[in-house]
Amino acid sequence: MGFVELFALAVGLSMDAFAVSVCKGLSMKKAGLKGMATCGIWFGGFQALMPLIGFLLGSLFARQIEAVDHLIAFALLVFIGLNMLREAITKPSSCDYEAGADFSAKTMFTMAVATSIDALAVGVSLAFAGNVNIWAAIALIGATTYALSAAGVKIGSIFGDKYEKKAQIAGGVILIILGFKILLEHLGVL
Repeated sequence: MGFVELFALAVGLSMDAFAVSVCKGLSMKKAGLKGMATCGIWFGGFQALMPLIGFLLGSLFARQIEAVDHLIAFALLVFIGLNMLREAITKPSSCDYEAGADFSAKTMFTMAVATSIDALAVGVSLAFAGNVNIWAAIALIGATTYALSAAGVKIGSIFGDKYEKKAQIAGGVILIILGFKILLEHLGVL
């Protein structure tokens, strides 16, 4: 997997964290560097940690399921992408203005885990996809999520919640496209 694909994956995975960060920004009268850095560190850190855990778990089973690993990677990415699309289309705004102002460790930990569960599954799919430098992948995923989460706080404090659903839709579409790319490459179409 090349840089462009890894970057697209990083952007797709960071969209949930971006949307939550926008909600955090909505609750603030003025987004400062502390709030931006807090969201960036929590969300970026967990978005980097979860694919590593998933990759390590997936690597344990990669040899046993090598014949169907591309199908598993495809299925996981498409499932996660479709789930993101479904949530964006069917659920009302997830911004909770009361919780938005809370930057406590307990709240941030809960939100960071919740927004990075899909990254765990993506880590498993990276183990099955093969030819992936996991260290480069998690560094790029973490850095991208940090930057987008910090920006999300600022954007939320300025523009409101009109970007939340668009971010989730974009993330879902990116993950689905990457899933199809892995499948088509394995089948020799690409």
